[in-house]
Amino acid sequence: MEFIESLNWRYATKKFDPSKKIKQEDLETIKEAVRLSASSYGLQLYKVLVIENPEIREKLKPASWGQSQITDASQLIVFCNYTDVTDEHIDDYLQLKAETQDLELEGLKDYGSMMKGSMAGYTDSQKNQWTAKQTYIALGNLLAVCSILRIDACPMEGFDPVKYNEILGLTENGLNASVIATIGYRSEEDKTQFLKKVRKPAEALFEAI
Repeated sequence: MEFIESLNWRYATKKFDPSKKIKQEDLETIKEAVRLSASSYGLQLYKVLVIENPEIREKLKPASWGQSQITDASQLIVFCNYTDVTDEHIDDYLQLKAETQDLELEGLKDYGSMMKGSMAGYTDSQKNQWTAKQTYIALGNLLAVCSILRIDACPMEGFDPVKYNEILGLTENGLNASVIATIGYRSEEDKTQFLKKVRKPAEALFEAI
């Protein structure tokens, strides 16, 4: 029930208090929650940028429709998906799996071949879309843990990925800015916090089959 109360507490914060910063220990908790997110095959084909540099954030603001959250929040989080899925990505994961779970790498060969075969059937566009979807799972973890910590967050799709990619030098590293979030503490001037949460009733959302 405490988790449900936390979800009821959170809202998409429209105006942050720039004078309030997230404590480092809380930031580490948020990062760990994101790191532990589920992902297809466990591959985690994305990187997460935690941007605090004010100059970079000022450059990103015009590419974010001028929204104040970009510069006023404690941190700007940019979820970047890999636009391609390579054999190296899969091999790196298998190596990590073998080391973490004390397994013989050779015993994972068939699993690796299955993943590589599956990816071979995807077009470049499908690979990009597939990896981008994975970042939204990680975003969900970020929003959930922030609500538990009573840290405000705002998930945002209102930005120009092409300009983000250019400013942050993502394209040359095989990455794409797929979704962003700002985290920090709400401003007392943010009137959105006083609005009732609008969600469909359970009977309209769920259907037992």
